[in-house]
Amino acid sequence: MAAGWGTKRILITVRTYPVPASKTIEASCTGGITQDVKWIRLFPVPYRFLDEDKRFTKWQWIDVEVTKAGDPRPESFKLKPDKIQIIGKVGTKDGWRERRDFLKPLLRQSMCQIRRERDDRGSPTLGIFQPAQIKRLIIEPTADQWTSDELQILQQDTLFQKAPADTLEKIPFNFKYEFRCVDPTCRGHEMMCTDWEMGQAYRRWRQDYGDNGWERAFRQRFEVEMINKFDTHFFVGTIHQHPNNWIIVGLFYPPKAPILDLFD
Repeated sequence: MAAGWGTKRILITVRTYPVPASKTIEASCTGGITQDVKWIRLFPVPYRFLDEDKRFTKWQWIDVEVTKAGDPRPESFKLKPDKIQIIGKVGTKDGWRERRDFLKPLLRQSMCQIRRERDDRGSPTLGIFQPAQIKRLIIEPTADQWTSDELQILQQDTLFQKAPADTLEKIPFNFKYEFRCVDPTCRGHEMMCTDWEMGQAYRRWRQDYGDNGWERAFRQRFEVEMINKFDTHFFVGTIHQHPNNWIIVGLFYPPKAPILDLFD
């Protein structure tokens, strides 16, 4: 094993929709929890280029060789994609109890609290909380095509990878949640959500229902149900190039529990 590299066991909890990446053609930001209950960010993960037996899903345990990334965020690590070993999966029995138990030590009361902790100590740059109120889902049109530079990256061949025949699809919308925290001083938040599930749902439902029908199904799932059906929590993280900016990188949505405190 090369100096600086070591094996970590990680429970994968977050995977974002891929973006162009010059070193790996495309990549997803992936987050999880280590066996000693610490946040970890893995980037870049060229998911579509992984061998079938290494294509992990959310809520699977993996063993993988990692080293600290040059990224100053303390949770950020590089990985060796060919050294991924899938160990097992954490299921959804008893109202997602096992998944909730893993998250409990890292749960914070609010986005406001997470931001204060980062501002005071420099970390964490990843977190999870339950908003006091999700007000709405914002669907904001954006460019429907990659820029010429992005397209060149996506269609390049690298030393280790050949560009796929099917170029990564550009999602022509930004998805944002408007919400408020439990903190009495919270002035509200509006944050972009890059969860892989949202990108895939858009692609699937646009194909199924067309350009004029996908939004109804999308809002039913990611607005109506996230507000009314699920105990929705947000995984959040900072942006490398803009360290003061936070985005929602994943959704955690167990069924509403018949108890006052989800994590009791």
